[in-house]
Amino acid sequence: MINDIKNDAQTRMGKSIDALKHDLTRLRTGRASTALVDNIKVPYYGSDMPLNQVASVALGDSRSIIITPFEKSLVAVIEKALMASDIGITPTTAGTVIRLNMPPLTEERRRELAKHVGHEGENAKIAIRNIRRDALQQVKDLLKEKQITEDEERKADDEIQKLTDRFVKDVDAAVKHKEDELLSI
Repeated sequence: MINDIKNDAQTRMGKSIDALKHDLTRLRTGRASTALVDNIKVPYYGSDMPLNQVASVALGDSRSIIITPFEKSLVAVIEKALMASDIGITPTTAGTVIRLNMPPLTEERRRELAKHVGHEGENAKIAIRNIRRDALQQVKDLLKEKQITEDEERKADDEIQKLTDRFVKDVDAAVKHKEDELLSI
């Protein structure tokens, strides 16, 4: 029973870390990344399709993303979707190829993004602490129902706390890595 609680907590904490890392990949640094356009939807025959399903998305160089639509008629539609998105980059079109050129970030913008990264990291830590609270409550419930002893409860509490500490360190490492990437020129 206690192992099930710990395994569930570990799985949920791992998902929090994965969600944080996914959110951080969408943040624009000075370098181009195809993850920047992953969440953009394009209207295609009456339904919204992810950009990578109606066009090939590739890196041109370290500062540009090249989007090649599968159908020529989609060029204007994709360009409109990119303009409406919140990525803050104006696409340039040359025939059937759309190019997104990443302008270098200003020092002020880098600092804003670093603050945002810190805020995202804090949200991930809160999620991990909430998972810890749930797991500790489940252990307390087992103790109330007399399914475990007080010694087992204390041991489980310590193990859940160690698990929490490990995942908080992972969050700190991911945030530090992203901040270093943002603040390096």
